[in-house]
Amino acid sequence: NIFTQQPSYFSDLDETLPTVLQVFNNILHKCGLQCEGACAEPQKLEEKVTLTPGNIPLQELKDIVLYLCDTCTTLWAFLDVFPLACQTFQKHDFCFRLASFYELAIPELESAIKKRQYEDSSVCADLWRRISHSRKKMIEAFHILINQVCLQPILE
Repeated sequence: NIFTQQPSYFSDLDETLPTVLQVFNNILHKCGLQCEGACAEPQKLEEKVTLTPGNIPLQELKDIVLYLCDTCTTLWAFLDVFPLACQTFQKHDFCFRLASFYELAIPELESAIKKRQYEDSSVCADLWRRISHSRKKMIEAFHILINQVCLQPILE
């Protein structure tokens, strides 16, 4: 694999992981689920509308779910083909951050998808399929991380 041919790619991965983590923070921010000191921009005084996955526009919800699905699938695929990257992920507290994101975002997004009124029921079905796929890939990525970081060292 490319990492054995170019060991400096591990430092590239290390530098890239904050960007990957920022993807999850961006999703939380767009859903109004995170802001306790983590917001980079101050809130205007007249902006008192509370944003939640349930009240964001449908197109924005679709975009968030597609973005999440793509991110989770890519993350899982990378860890699946290159589990040695797990050590680098763990240096950034990735397991904790992924679990926290999952706990905050997934129930809210699922609830928003279920409760929303749709003109076309196929949109609901597609969103549900994609959020379910995202959930599954997050769990599978987490299992790879735990296996490589915690279980394999014990077995060796």
